[in-house]
Amino acid sequence: MPGQAVSFTDVSTEGLESSPVTEALAGLRANEARYFHTKYKHTFTVVPAAEAPETLAWVQEILRSERDMVIASPALEVSVNDVEGILWVHVFHESGLALNVLWTREEGGKRAVGLKLSEGMEVPEELGAFRFARQKSKLAGTIRGSFFVIKGEHPLPEGL
Repeated sequence: MPGQAVSFTDVSTEGLESSPVTEALAGLRANEARYFHTKYKHTFTVVPAAEAPETLAWVQEILRSERDMVIASPALEVSVNDVEGILWVHVFHESGLALNVLWTREEGGKRAVGLKLSEGMEVPEELGAFRFARQKSKLAGTIRGSFFVIKGEHPLPEGL
């Protein structure tokens, strides 16, 4: 899925302007881009969520079936990164939530959903059951994060 490369040296709010925590969400997105550049020498790209409906539906199905969870905030952008046998799908939400699905392609590999809250946003009601650890980031300020392990089978959408 080609898309817009995310810079971690020149943080841009493009595509995230409707968020009440635009700057913090842009920093969180840039923080993810830096991670992929540093760990994998991979360029992190995003597309508007409307351009990735099958991928977004796959993530939403995982949340619904694994935790009976529906994210109330609209999705703004989606990122698909396939590195070293691991598929990483990120969804950046208007509220400031950044959600990612880590899906090891090899059977029996790690599969989990990561949840990150941008600095300045409240914990959404649908995430109230989670405990969040704090992490400092030069790009994103204080990030609050949590995760859960995916237990079920969720066939990948075509093209992933």
